[in-house]
Amino acid sequence: MSVLELIGALLTAVAVLGYFNHRVLRLPDTIGITAMGLLVSLVLALAGPVIPGASRWASAMVDRFDFPQLVLHGFLSVLLFAGSLHVNIGELARQKWPVLVLSTVGVVLSTALVGGGAWALLQLLGLPVRLDYCLLFGALISPTDPIAVLGVLKTAGVPKALEMEIAGESLFNDGTGVVAFLVLLGIATGETDPSFASISVLLLREIGAALVLGLLLGYVAFFLLKGVDSYPVEIIITLALATAGYALAERLYVSAPLTVVVAGLVIGNHGARSAMSERTHEHLFSFWDLVDEVLNLVLFGMVGLQLLALDADNVSWLAAGLLVPVVLLSRFLSVGLPAVALGPWFKRRQAHGVKVLTWGGLRGGISIALALSLPNFTARDTLILGTYAVVLFSLLVQAPTLASYLRRLGVCAEPPPGS
Repeated sequence: MSVLELIGALLTAVAVLGYFNHRVLRLPDTIGITAMGLLVSLVLALAGPVIPGASRWASAMVDRFDFPQLVLHGFLSVLLFAGSLHVNIGELARQKWPVLVLSTVGVVLSTALVGGGAWALLQLLGLPVRLDYCLLFGALISPTDPIAVLGVLKTAGVPKALEMEIAGESLFNDGTGVVAFLVLLGIATGETDPSFASISVLLLREIGAALVLGLLLGYVAFFLLKGVDSYPVEIIITLALATAGYALAERLYVSAPLTVVVAGLVIGNHGARSAMSERTHEHLFSFWDLVDEVLNLVLFGMVGLQLLALDADNVSWLAAGLLVPVVLLSRFLSVGLPAVALGPWFKRRQAHGVKVLTWGGLRGGISIALALSLPNFTARDTLILGTYAVVLFSLLVQAPTLASYLRRLGVCAEPPPGS
């Protein structure tokens, strides 16, 4: 299959799945299309062993494309930028402390809890794997998907403060989760000194410099956007900001994920309000929503290829399925423990906050992207399959039931329109 044929097949799949979701499922577009993509890739994976030559073809396709390179130095920049455009800084500032705690302390706790739980589970099932690789899984599964979360919350009628708390945490734990993953990846592969002092200096340099670089690039793009009123040109400027900004950050050895998140916040707020017309704003945001949906489907297509190419003797479907409750429990604890530490202040902010944040922690393209970039090690395929299972459960179980769960808790002021 040529590259053009592969792109054509993927775009056709986006069109068909989008049509089916719009006419039948009626889920928010991003969630519906990606959920359908996951299901299709699962069907292909299950059918693969009985289709002559399917596994061999999938292995050849996996070998042809360098997934880690393509994901870490390509797709990730666009996915993170697309997510950051949708967060209102003014609303976010009012929820700064919960967001800050959940996207830093919460991510560290989640990484440790998921990693430890995955390690214990795999040991119990007779699949010995090093703890540092399990912590890598903990880091990649900790980020939640801001676009998927917002897609559900906007139809559920939740209070604005809670919506911004969940969306803000989702956005920033994307950045911190990717940073944690890259640091742990460096330690696991021997490229990073695992000492506390070395990691602290590394994080300080990467995060601090990324914030400065993201603001600088964001405002440069902002002034360029102010000088034109042509949505094709402005779309190209934002594309250059997301991709070239990410590449520049990598070249300067600062956190590229946080750089594009900060730059996206600048464009999504200052740029959207004062640097572009209403028509351009509508076209720009529609473009980035579409790009996010297409890239998510491409990622799930990659996972489908990985699943087709799996060696059945080296993967445990049972372990992958059991990782779902491990991740859910870890999410509850990583949100609940900071809430206990914050005490009455957290309770005053939002009743049922821990339950809502746990069930509203939807996983998406970022986790899939990071899973595809895992190095080769024992149980790698099982952890990729586990990531797939968690994202599938997130989009097919958590997302469709979130609105009704919020209403049952009394969090939604009124039922969603049309319910």
